[in-house]
Amino acid sequence: MAVSKKERHVSQTPATQWLREKGVVFTEHPYDYVDHGGTAESARQLGMDEHAVIKTLVMQDERAQPLIVLMHGDCQVSTKNLARAIGAKSVEPCKPEVAQRHSGFLVGGTSPFGIRKAMPVYVEASVLALARILINGGRRGFLVGIEPSVLSGPLGARAVNCAL
Repeated sequence: MAVSKKERHVSQTPATQWLREKGVVFTEHPYDYVDHGGTAESARQLGMDEHAVIKTLVMQDERAQPLIVLMHGDCQVSTKNLARAIGAKSVEPCKPEVAQRHSGFLVGGTSPFGIRKAMPVYVEASVLALARILINGGRRGFLVGIEPSVLSGPLGARAVNCAL
């Protein structure tokens, strides 16, 4: 018997293992992954406001030290404002293969939870004001629904103002 997309259980990832270890309650939201579809595509498929779909971006400072930025799906990161907020000279996105090496996740499936290499995590401050968010669950085509307080609490993300 075929299992529908709504019923399939896809939550065994390093990210969901981390969430379970921390006792975080989350909901599972699988969707059909589309190359370069980004948060607009996942929000459309799941019937969500793209502003509440949070993207996980792996970036690096001028010393090539990696960091993660969590941003609203419908916003861009001002690397100048981010660098200023974290005391760096400059910040730029990592190349996909570098991001994958640091996080342990394929680009398009990067989660801030259960990452391979410990790195600082920054979250756009306005994300924390939302009632609930969807964020990558550690696999392409799989988001988890959580309360934003998980980002500043168990994850330890620092709030910054860096949205364009």
